[in-house]
Order: sequence, then C-alpha cells, then structure tokens
Amino acid sequence: MTSNGTAVTERSTRIDWVDYAKGICIVMVVMMHSVLGVEKAAGDTGFMHAFVVFAQPFRMPDFFLISGLFLAVVIDRDWRTYLDRKVVHFAYFYVLWMTIQFGFKAPGFAAESGWRHVGFLYLESFIEPFGTLWFIYLLPMFFVVTKLSRGIPAMAVWLVAAALETAHVVTGWTVIDEFCARFVYFYSGYLFASYVFALSDRSREKPALALIGLALWAFVNGSLVMSGFGEWPLVSLALGFAGAGAIIVMGTLLARMQWLNFLRYCGEHSIVIYLAFFLPMAVTRTLLLKTGLIADIGVISLIVTVAGVAGAVVIWRLALALRADFLFERPAAFWIAPKKAAPALQPAE
Repeated sequence: MTSNGTAVTERSTRIDWVDYAKGICIVMVVMMHSVLGVEKAAGDTGFMHAFVVFAQPFRMPDFFLISGLFLAVVIDRDWRTYLDRKVVHFAYFYVLWMTIQFGFKAPGFAAESGWRHVGFLYLESFIEPFGTLWFIYLLPMFFVVTKLSRGIPAMAVWLVAAALETAHVVTGWTVIDEFCARFVYFYSGYLFASYVFALSDRSREKPALALIGLALWAFVNGSLVMSGFGEWPLVSLALGFAGAGAIIVMGTLLARMQWLNFLRYCGEHSIVIYLAFFLPMAVTRTLLLKTGLIADIGVISLIVTVAGVAGAVVIWRLALALRADFLFERPAAFWIAPKKAAPALQPAE
C-alpha cells in the first residue's frame, strides 16, 4: 500500500478487521454512556466503571482514526460530490436524530425551564452538538478541513493537530474542545493509512507476538490510567495512538480467528447503533432502576449496555420493515450529487 492510498482503493469494499475494530469501538461508546448514566442515576458505581475508565484514553481516538483511514480514496473528488458524501450525509442524520432525541427530552426540559427555553435549546443544538450525537456533528468538519489543508505540508498539519491535542483545550464549547482533542487521530488515519494496514498485516502474520504486545499495552495503559497520569499532556496523545493500535490488532486477530462475529456485525452497522442506542438504553435503565429487580449496579450497567446495542439494531430492523427507511437511509431529496450504490450510513468511502 502506498501513501497516496492506491492499495486502499483495492481493499476498500469491506475489510474484516476494520469492521471488528469499529464494532469494538461502538460497543465501548454505548458502554460508556450506559455505565455513566446508570451510575449517575443510582448515585453509586459498579464493576463496569473500571472498563469505562480503562477505555477512556483510546475509545474515541480509534473511532476517528478509522474514520480517516479510507479518505485518500475520495479526497480528490469534486467539491460537490465530496460535500454530499462527507457533509450533507452526516448533517441529515444529525438533524433528524437530534430532533428525535430532543423530542423525548423536551417535556423534561419544559418542566424545568418552560417551553420557551425548550425552543432556545433546540436552536442551540445546531451550534452545540446535542446529547450523544457530537461525533457525527464533528466528523464532517474533519473531512472539510482535511481537504482544505491539502496545499499545506502534511507533517505541518499533523504537528499542529498534535499540539492542539496536547494543549488540552477547554473552552466549554464541544465543537472547539473536541476538534482540538480528536483531529490529530482522524488526520493520522488519513496520513498514515499505509502504516495502519502494515500493523494489521503484521499482526495477522505473527499472532503470538501480537498477543504479547496487547498484554504489554493493557498493563501500561491500565497502570497510567489508574495512577492518574493518563490525561497528562503528551501521555494522553501516546495512549490514544497506542490504544488505537491495540484495537486494530484486536480486530485483526478476531477476524483471523473468526471469533465474536457479533462485533463484526456491530462494526458493519456502527452508525445505526450510534444513532439509535439512546432510546433502548434510557428505557432499560429507567425500568431496572425503578423496579429494583437487580441490586448490583455493575450488572444493571451491563444489561443496559447490551440493551442499547441490541435495541438499536431492533429499531433499525423495525424501521426497514415499516418502510421508515428515512430514519437510517438518506432520501433522494437530500442528495446534492448523484446517488452512490453503497450500504446506507457506512462512511467506507
């Protein structure tokens, strides 16, 4: 594979380890929201909290790195097609699912501050990402910035991006803070795709060495996180890349053995799960905490996580069966370039 993405073009239909890695990432995202939501509502922590803390340094870095992995295939497209695939695509789903999520939460907002304030909050959601949807709000910005910066030396862009992550920018505005914290990983996926594929190939060829590397990584990552060093400048950057590499290796080994195929399925439908998991997660959490059927906070968190993932898939299947495809597939009216023949919601190109 070359740095200009030639080999990526040959391999970009669907790649097994990429789907496994994305599956691991989306499960970790659902787990984080589920565990923290349960613990906040219960006022206590459970055994699942340790998994959330362990994954914090690399949970989103890996997702963004993989999102940039195939960008070399399409970055030379004309602006109209590029914006359609990389901006309008995600904007449609953000507005749609932000409105859906907001609709469920609006009565609670109104009870606290009145309906007038609810209208303000809805409008604010167009500039301040709402709820769990900040990932697909930010991703189009990464695509546009990367294409616009092509005239700048790539390593200069990367160094600036790395410096922004190291600075740990905190303004209180999600767009600025998360852009500074995450762009370096997305850009690295684009810039260093050849090395990512080489890492996967080497792991597939030498699984024993890969397992030793994973064990060493788990020890170092866990030790630094537990000791409180995980969020230090430069350390957070190193852990983000190390963790992203570890997830890539895990995905490769699982694909090699064809184990835990449900993770591959989750990866194939990662955006579907990302959009819809909030509803089954919230319903399951409320039912379990109010009924008191299960006392252990960790067990409740685990059940809520599973319900969030599985429930999102069920919602997707029901939407297709009821011909509500617009929930997960962009209608023709919202395309500004000729429609492509590709799986809905999968930003594989």
